[in-house]
Order: sequence, then C-alpha cells, then structure tokens
Amino acid sequence: MVLRPGEPLDKVTGLDREVVSRALDRLERGGLAVRDGDGWRARPETFRDLLRTIPSTPADPMDAFLVDGRLVSMPAKRTKRLMVLDYIAQVFEVGVRYPEKEVDVALRAFHDDYAALRRYLVDEGFLTRESNVYWRSGGTA
Repeated sequence: MVLRPGEPLDKVTGLDREVVSRALDRLERGGLAVRDGDGWRARPETFRDLLRTIPSTPADPMDAFLVDGRLVSMPAKRTKRLMVLDYIAQVFEVGVRYPEKEVDVALRAFHDDYAALRRYLVDEGFLTRESNVYWRSGGTA
C-alpha cells in the first residue's frame, strides 16, 4: 500500500478512524512505528529484532524437510511425506496439462532429483501421467 503525504489512514485502509488510531498507538507502544512529522514511519529494525527472537525449533513439521523452499530430505513416514508432496503439488494448477519437461523444471526448484520427486507425486496420486503429459489429480485445493 502506498501512502501519499497527508492522506488520512482511515481513507486508505477503509477502517474506522478510531480503529486506525488504536492500532497506531499499539504499534508505537511496541516500538514498531514512530510519529514522523504529520505521519507515521515503520521501524523495520524492530521487526528484524523480533524475528530473531523466534525460536529456531521447527514449529511447522515441514520445516524439518523444507529449507528456503527446497526439499532437504524426503520424510520416511508416509503421513509426513504426503504432507510434503501435497505442498509441492500446489505448484501445478488443477485442470492444466504439463509436458514432462515443464514438470521437471518445476520440480527441480524443490530438489535436484526431480525424477524421483515426480515418481513420488505420481505414485501417491498427486499427479497423473499419460503419454509424457502430467496433470494435477490430487492434493488440497
């Protein structure tokens, strides 16, 4: 969202003026925003400091298998493997047919052994294959 100088936040956000005022007061008390002349300025350094305080233990079970969006290991337990495969299958749109080369390019973004990943997706019913053409046939929408 881009704010023009002097533009009232309630008009920009569509929120009630009192709601905006309370939210800005809370952000200011938390050190996340400061008054800057007639307006407000975010304090990104405070956001960064807060992010550093988040525990490094994986809160999301997929964090143990995906690092920066790349698959570091395939889960041995089928339930976790299905969760990871479902996540990966989301890159394919329902109803779209993909040639094998496009599937390989998309899967290479997740793991260097894209062929094994493709087999897992087909074997578990996330993708269907016919004549080297693939389409998404499973997973969450």
